[in-house]
Amino acid sequence: MEEMPGHPEFGAFFVAERLRSLPEHDPNDAVENAIISRLAGNWDRRATVRRQDTLDEVFERDRPDFPVALLPFRNHPTYLGLDDAVKSRILAWGWVAFNKNIMDIEQFVVNPGFSLITGGAFATGMGDSLALAVTQAMVDEQYHTLMHLNASSVTRRQRGWRMPDAALPLGFKTRRHAHRIAAAESREHQALVSLAFTTVAEISINAHLDLIAEDQEIQPINRLTAVLHNRDEYCHASIASTVAQEAWKRFSGEQRDFFLRELADGMEAFAAHDLTTWARILDLLDVEGGGQMLKDIESASGRGRLLQDFSGLRQLCRELDVLDAVPFDWSTVTTDTP
Repeated sequence: MEEMPGHPEFGAFFVAERLRSLPEHDPNDAVENAIISRLAGNWDRRATVRRQDTLDEVFERDRPDFPVALLPFRNHPTYLGLDDAVKSRILAWGWVAFNKNIMDIEQFVVNPGFSLITGGAFATGMGDSLALAVTQAMVDEQYHTLMHLNASSVTRRQRGWRMPDAALPLGFKTRRHAHRIAAAESREHQALVSLAFTTVAEISINAHLDLIAEDQEIQPINRLTAVLHNRDEYCHASIASTVAQEAWKRFSGEQRDFFLRELADGMEAFAAHDLTTWARILDLLDVEGGGQMLKDIESASGRGRLLQDFSGLRQLCRELDVLDAVPFDWSTVTTDTP
């Protein structure tokens, strides 16, 4: 590995710290080990030069890349009438889009929110333990971004389909976050938007990843990428909940009202299907009638939500004693809690 000029041992220390912080995994599981080995290789240039990705060795080409159940148009006659080859391309794009959405959230929503927290924007009065936990979570998010990038990359290589991330728009959740930031009338309100969306992201991401992690039929690399990511996020959810509760104690009445409105807006964004991204995918694949199919889905009453498990966020609202004050329709999602 390369050493930093003037610090002959720092390069080794840098990589050792990254390896020590890798997501929890089972070294005896071939697919989990391949994902982690590739992730570690991203931090060691010579590892990436020495050999091709171990992920390619465990790729199963006969498996679908993405759950059909997550397609918002899965029951529409236009989709049902497509050739299997086109359906396979749609599912592969669905996986690339899922990964891009996760990466967009990590880079443009969560880490900026964590940066505000560690910078003291909310006067949480957190001590070293919580500060270290938040900072470690920011490091974790960089790993998660690499994990999902690796997963998309192996799909592109093994399928032989280009499917560049750059062909897709920012994910809806990230776009909605940017819109709310832009609409905020002050830096204080921008910070509150950031905290609200970060809170929603970190507490609901487990349920979002479970949509992939619990599907036993899809590509094992894809499923286990979500499984590995999810293990870190259980800890992150606790961190985000603690920070939100500590900040809440110091909010004024106006700040509390604003935060709850943004929390509800974040929940709506994280529950929704990203029809703009699906429109782009169908356009890229020249799916005849794709535009009309999405219009039909969008106008259909009760078309449903992508994410339905909001039990973690409901629990936070209970702990803040604001369950009835949040302008969100809890009846539209699953909110079972112990």
